[in-house]
Formats: sequence, structure tokens, C-alpha cells
Amino acid sequence: MFSRLQKKMKKLILLFSLILAPASVYTEDFKTKLNLSPSSNSHKRFKREWIWNQMHIMEEINSPLPHHVGKITSSSRNKNAMYVLEGEYANSIFKVREDTGDVYAFERLDREKKSEYELTALFIDRTTNKSLEPPSKFIIKVYDVNDNVPVFVQKVFNGSVPEMSPVGTSVTKVTAVDADDPTVAGHATVIYQVIQGERYFTVDESGVISTAIADLDRENQSTYEIVVKAKDSPGLHGGDSSTATVIITLSDINDNFPTFEQQSFHFKVFENVRVGREVGKLKVQDSDDPQNRNTKYSFVRGDYRDTFEIIPNAFTNEGIIKPKKPLDYEKIKEYKFDIEATDPTVNMRFFKPGGTKSIATVTIEVLDVDEPPIFSQPFYVYKVKENYFTKNPLGTVLAVDPDAAKRKIRYTLRRSSPSGDYVKVSNSGDIFISKHLDREASAWHNLTVPATSSLSDIESHTQVYIQVLDQNDNAPEFAYPYEPKVCENAAPGKVIIRISATDKDEMLPGVNFKYSLTTEDSNFTLVDNHDNTANVTVKYGQFNRELVKIHYLPVVISDNGTPELSSTNTLSISVCKCDEKGEFTFCEEANKQVGVSIQALVAIFICILTILVITLLIILRKRHKKELTVLRKSVAEIHEQLVTYDEEGGGEMDTTSYDVSVLNSVRKNGMNLEPGPCLYAQVKKPTRNGNSGTGEMAIMIEVKKDEADNDGDLLPYDTLHIYGYEGAESIAESLSSLESGSSDSDIDYDFLNDWGPRFKMLAELYGLEPNEDFVY
Repeated sequence: MFSRLQKKMKKLILLFSLILAPASVYTEDFKTKLNLSPSSNSHKRFKREWIWNQMHIMEEINSPLPHHVGKITSSSRNKNAMYVLEGEYANSIFKVREDTGDVYAFERLDREKKSEYELTALFIDRTTNKSLEPPSKFIIKVYDVNDNVPVFVQKVFNGSVPEMSPVGTSVTKVTAVDADDPTVAGHATVIYQVIQGERYFTVDESGVISTAIADLDRENQSTYEIVVKAKDSPGLHGGDSSTATVIITLSDINDNFPTFEQQSFHFKVFENVRVGREVGKLKVQDSDDPQNRNTKYSFVRGDYRDTFEIIPNAFTNEGIIKPKKPLDYEKIKEYKFDIEATDPTVNMRFFKPGGTKSIATVTIEVLDVDEPPIFSQPFYVYKVKENYFTKNPLGTVLAVDPDAAKRKIRYTLRRSSPSGDYVKVSNSGDIFISKHLDREASAWHNLTVPATSSLSDIESHTQVYIQVLDQNDNAPEFAYPYEPKVCENAAPGKVIIRISATDKDEMLPGVNFKYSLTTEDSNFTLVDNHDNTANVTVKYGQFNRELVKIHYLPVVISDNGTPELSSTNTLSISVCKCDEKGEFTFCEEANKQVGVSIQALVAIFICILTILVITLLIILRKRHKKELTVLRKSVAEIHEQLVTYDEEGGGEMDTTSYDVSVLNSVRKNGMNLEPGPCLYAQVKKPTRNGNSGTGEMAIMIEVKKDEADNDGDLLPYDTLHIYGYEGAESIAESLSSLESGSSDSDIDYDFLNDWGPRFKMLAELYGLEPNEDFVY
């Protein structure tokens, strides 16, 4: 029994080992051992007919193609069967022998491109082309060889590390990638090595770059460029490698003290330099970056820290000297002191030899300028009583020349408020009152007084304030324009109104007003309230409105000033009708104004003036029309005669060559105008030799004058005389168009060419043939 169980256990173990084994081979021996003969009925399982070895191939095989991959085998012994491959890259890269089942690769394989190929094996009948066994899938694995060089992920890497960092301080990390299979020992392993700059930096197996020395000084060298090599372990190609560049920048730390570039500085500055303005610059040398500079300047000799301050400028490595108060050449002409420059924030661990302090001597020379005068006081205040007038000065302003020349000062009055010639300022600075001052008009007078020194236009100004003190020169008066009313049946003691007073003078505490009546005969009385007010009350009562509708009550108001002043103010009290409750029902207005306002009067005046102007224009227009009508009616009596003479005048030089015998004369014959014996004056043209009678023009004028003087019925008329004769004295004789075109003219006009360019056109005109068109 035990032996039978032991045999069954062995068979089970063999069966499971066959199923689980990846490279198991099914043969007849295994069938015999498992007792899987067809006649066996105790154990049955699915029959597998495929028999082949495990498929794999090395990449990049150097032997000639094709390369044998493996063999697929079936247990079937059908001689008419053949092997066929299907699937990825079947019959292209991979092919199988139909008779033997040997699989070959017809291309060299690269695992880095593809590491596995999945194919399907078929066993078919050549005649029927039917599968004799079910298809079986299998995978061909490509084994790796060390044939790839590690490649850096980038050609240039950048890193940064603070200067003076200790050894081993991490800077940056470089990375190289090997495409070979990392599961194969040594194939994808990358070894890093610094081949340039190894004195200053190192790299570990992970690619981390670190400092190799501790004294990397940015001020000596701020940038390092190293070369790192990446190689793999020796393989097919003997361990090839690649390189990359790493640029390492040293960042700055505050490890340097400032030092002056020179031992002494000399500056010149005018004394009128403004406080806070730059006087000079102290140049220091500090190799650190601006953010790590913290230069401090201090005075070590010369007590002028209250006069100057030094402001550091980290970006320019300069100390800016500025005055803290005004400079005065007349007091101090030169400042000399020593300045120390240091940096208290420098880390002493990085101290470098050369000292922590730097001292330089600074000399500031003050230059003199022409300064304006300086007043003894910033402003002046004087007091004067109103209405006070004297020839003596009220006060004096004083200014001195701060320069060494001590020139004389001249004063003027630039502006006064209020305006007016109330105050005058002499050249010597004396202030005079030129008019009576009224406090009620202006309690203060403000003056602007400039001062200039001789031989200079530079001036300074001061303010003068004159306070006008009050005097009791104004009497008190009613505070308001009262309009009191009283009922005609008012009872005695009835308060009509409460009055108060005001005074234009200064109302100081203690001012007391007194009220009184000028007469006691009125039906009113005053009651003093002892608070600068008074009540007006009814004295007897029972007013008769029919007799007096308005009562005028003079009230005397006096003050307690020095001198005591008083004024009389009149109250206009209206007597009114009242109802039983004492309310006014009808009153006469005491201050009722009759007439119109000033604005209405101005408008009325403008309207009247406009009407007057329009009326005057109408009258003038009618008069003008009337004159035109009279002129038209007298047109028969007004003659305009045009006397035409068919001769030319003698020119500007001809005054005696006319032979005027008779001029036209007109005789009046009732309303009809009849011409005289001769309608036109006969003018005889003188001969060429000029022998015409002399004085003929004068004789003609005298004749016409006598006719006009002796004929009392002859109305005056205008005549237009046209002379067509130019006279005998002109060498050109007649230039008139009346004769220039005549064919019998024998005048030679060549002389016109001698008269210059102005007569060129005229000469051309007279030189043309008759009836010829002129173009010009």
C-alpha cells in the first residue's frame, strides 16, 4: 500500500514540474514515465504536440546574416506538413524553414530599439493548407550587450556656491543616461570624473559636484568652467565616454573691508551752498557686491560732525559729504578733519590681511560769495495810536552786510497792506507815519522792506507789522435799525422795545453804555437794564393816532471811554391799532420809502436816453429828405456844363501858349436855357516856332472872372474843361491818342528809347505801323 502511494506522489511531482518549467520538453520518455499511453484509462490529459527550445538572441551580432534564433518542433510525424510563422515582423525580420522549423533573423537586432518580438507558430498541411495542430504563440527575447555610451542630458550645466565655502559643499548635480539594459550588471553603470578643474571641484558617483578647496575667493575669480566626463564600465566597446561643461559661479559674501582710494581729499564749496546738498565724494574700494557693502564713516579728528554728515552709497562705493547747517566764509574759511571708513558687518572668519580700518584726511575750503544783507530781527513789530502823527520815526529796521567789505545798506518799501501812502521807509531804514491812521479802517499795517547793499543787486526782505492802537474817537450808536410799534391804547409801563448799542472802537471788557432821553416831555421813558441795554416803556399811555401816527424819540447813548463820547439816535415809534389781545392790526410804517430804487432810476434814465437818440435820428433823416426835395426842385437852376475842346494841352511847362478868345457863356431866358453865340471856346494851336501870344491863359481867366462878377443873375455851375493840346514847350509835342494815330504825323519818336526802361513800352507802341495789332 505504501509503495503504491509513493509512486503516485512521484508522478504528481513530475507532472507539476513539467507544467511549471519554462523550458520543458515533451517526449515519448516523459509519456512513458507518466504512464500516458493511449490504453491507459486511469489518467487522461490534453495532449501537447509542440516541442521547441527557448527562443533568444544577442543584439548586434557580428557574424554574417542570417542568425539562427531557435527551432520549433512538433511531435507529429506528418511528412506532408510544414512550419509557418505569423505575427510581428514574421517573414521580414524572422523566417522559419518549412521542413525543419529552424527560425532565423535576417537583420541585426538592437535591444535599445526593441527588446522582445511576439510570434505565432503554425503547423499546417501542404495539400489542404489546414492546421494540424492549434497555433502556439512564443516570444523571442533580445539579449543586451554593452554597446551604448552614457550621454549627458544637457551639454552645459550651471551651478552656484558661496565664496569661501568649506570643502565638500555641494554645488550642483550632473546627469548622464546609458541606454543599455540596467538589469545587466555593469551595462548601465555611469562613472563620473572631472577632467578639467579637478583642483577646485570634485564629482561623486551620483553626479554631485562639490568644492575641493576652502579658499575660493570671488574677488580673485568669480566664475569657473569645468569639464565632467561620464563613462560606463568596460563592455563591448571597451567603456566609451561623453563630456559636459559645468559653469560654476561664486556668489558674494561680505568678506572685504572698505579702503580709501587716496589718503587725502580736498574740496571747494561756496558758502551759500544749501543744507543737504552735496559738497564732495569720498571714494572707497570695496570688492564686495553692493548688497554686501555696509561702509560706515566716522570723524576721528576735527570736531565738525555737527557741521557735516557723510552718507554712504553702496552702488558707487562713495561717501557723500553734505552740510548739516549753513556755512559762513566770514566765520570759518576752511574745515579739516579725518574720516575713518570701516564695515562692522564683515564676518571675521573670512578676515583677510590688510587691516580693518582706513583713514583719510578731508579738507573743505569755503569760498566767499556776495551775500544779501542780514536783518537784525526776522520781523519787526511797532505800535502807534490812531490819529497820531509826528515827524519823528516810528522805528528803524537794521540790516548788516555779512561780507568782509561791510558795504552800506539801502532800504526801500516794496509792498504795504493796506495800500496807500500811510507809511514811508527812508534809505536809512527809518519808518515814518505819513498819514493819520484809523484803527477802524485797518488795525494792522503790514510792510515788506527789502535791503540791498551798495554795488550789489542782491537783496533780502523783512516784514514790519504796525499795530494801530485804539482811541475813543467813535461814539456809540444803535446796534440795529429798530422799528418799534406801540398800541394807541397801551397802558403805562408797557415795554415797547429793548435797545442795545455798539461802538466802532475796540470793545474791551468793561465798556459801559448809558442811555438817556433828550427831553422828558414825551410819552416814553427809558429803563436801564445795566447790561448795556435799555427798555423803552410807555410813560402815560393812551396815544391818539389821529393826531400823531409816528413819534420820534431822540435817545442819547454815551460810553465811558476817554474822552467820553455820545451820540443822539432817533427811534421812530409807530402808533398802531390793536385788537383786544394787544396784537397790531394796522400800522403806519415809520420808515416807509416813497419812490423807486436806484436800479430802477438807472433803467428809466437809459430808456429816456434811448428815446431821445431815436427821436434825434428821425428828425435828422426828415431834414435830409427835405433838403433833397428842395435840391430836386431847383435842378433847373443848377447847371453842369461839359465844355469839350478838340485840342491838347501844352504839358507841365506850357503856361503862356494858349490863345483863348472866348469861353462859353450861358444866358438865362426865363426857365429855358439858351446857348450864347459861341458854344465852344475856340483854341488856336500855336505854331512850331512858339510865336503865340504870351499871357493868353491869364487873360482868359480874367475875362471869365469879370463875367462871373458882373452877372448877378448867373447861378454858379461846375464846368469840366478838356484840353487836347499839350503846349509848345514839350519836345515831344502832343502825346495824345487824338493825334498819335493820324497818318499825316511826321513826329519822330526815337527819343523815347533814350528815356530809359520805363518808356520802353511807350516807344514800342509809337514805333508800330498803323492798324497793327499790339500784343503785350
